[in-house]
Amino acid sequence: MTYAPDSIYEEVAYVAYHFHWPLDDILDLEHAQRLRYVREIAQINTRLSEER
Repeated sequence: MTYAPDSIYEEVAYVAYHFHWPLDDILDLEHAQRLRYVREIAQINTRLSEER
């Protein structure tokens, strides 16, 4: 299965920005794992925004 390049760039950028992980480490994740991190980061961001 292949994924749209724009989606992969978006996921990688999001995880890299928040976790400061190297590109190769993020790309080594299975797609489902990467999406899970994206969702978790989004939940953290939402929670922090609501606390402000």
